[in-house]
Amino acid sequence: METANAIERYMLDVGRRARAASRVVGRAETRTKNGALLAIAAALEVDEERLLAANRLDMDAGRANGLDAALLDRLELTPKGIRAMAQGLREIAAQPDPVGEITGLKYRPSGIQVGQMRVPLGVIGIIYESRPNVTADAAALCLKAGNAAILRGGSEALHSNRAIAACIQRGLAAAGLPADAVQVVDTADRAAVGVLIGMAEYVDVIVPRGGKSLIERISREARVPVIKHLDGVCHVYIDDRADPDKAVSIAYNAKTQRYGTCNTMETLLVATGIAGRVLPELGRCYREAGVELRGCPQTRDLLPEIGVATEEDWYAEYLAPILAVRIVDDIDQAMDHIAVYGSAHTDAIVTEDYSRARRFLREVDSSSVMVNASTRFADGGEYGLGAEIGISTDKLHARGPVGAEGLTTLKFVVLGDGHVRE
Repeated sequence: METANAIERYMLDVGRRARAASRVVGRAETRTKNGALLAIAAALEVDEERLLAANRLDMDAGRANGLDAALLDRLELTPKGIRAMAQGLREIAAQPDPVGEITGLKYRPSGIQVGQMRVPLGVIGIIYESRPNVTADAAALCLKAGNAAILRGGSEALHSNRAIAACIQRGLAAAGLPADAVQVVDTADRAAVGVLIGMAEYVDVIVPRGGKSLIERISREARVPVIKHLDGVCHVYIDDRADPDKAVSIAYNAKTQRYGTCNTMETLLVATGIAGRVLPELGRCYREAGVELRGCPQTRDLLPEIGVATEEDWYAEYLAPILAVRIVDDIDQAMDHIAVYGSAHTDAIVTEDYSRARRFLREVDSSSVMVNASTRFADGGEYGLGAEIGISTDKLHARGPVGAEGLTTLKFVVLGDGHVRE
């Protein structure tokens, strides 16, 4: 067991080195950063067997320690998953570099030009659980945006994260960037998190990815700004002017495509005018997929075999094959429900009515709002960001899937030619 003083010294050294490296990465040319990303992608593919072997150690330990199915699903690396990690890095490399972009340049009456330049945040600390792919995604996005990264993965993924970190280090070296530009915290001791979230002199922002208890702790104790979301209580509302076939397809996919993700639908809202046309078919589909339904009294009139939804169910993020279903009068009651019980993550309407679609987009205050599409699309890769460092339900500083641009900020720039203020 490492002593608290030893961990603090270690983390402060990590922070100092990250701060120094951030200056180098912040001024690196686009081709240098892209070269590192492409080299990391190649290293991941070359090291596939080593990554899988490391992940098997974590999976075996996870089963022995009683990790539930959702956490094991997040923890597992597959050949397909490794290829997807590599492809995500290549997509990030192919995107425009946000750093240095100047927008809004205008002449002022004095003759100066004033605009805003996009610049790196500096040092970003990422704290996450289970998913080892976050190690590669977070490193890539931080690098693309000119930031240094301190990555603290969960103890359950320690072997996997070390193996991925070795690939990252090879990529940095190949591009001539400092090794300290991406540091993976090499201790499972939770005290390291406490030190990291208090290092305001070295860390500019913290991004927690994991369970609600982790994110609540980070938000409560951090002395550094936090980009976060607590829950993914996502809704699909089927309007009475929906196409029934689209409605069934979207509602089924939003719940069953994957259960353990924050953009999975947890509550289905159905307008009373269309409930009799879509709920029996959806009930059959969900039953065949093994999804447990919990409904309001009107829903149970149509599907008498399902369970009773309680008040707690409307707030629930199940991350499991369980779905709450409520029949509502109209779009107004649907939006009222979302406003009360939602988590400002992702909400969708299925409708063929243009005016109602526009109302839903305008009035639902979530980080992603969709029309005639599954909530499962709320993802950095699907949005064309290459990958995401997380999904923010905050309104400052970034919102929704956070890609490279979300890891930058703006500063004012002024262009003159000997101008002096009168």
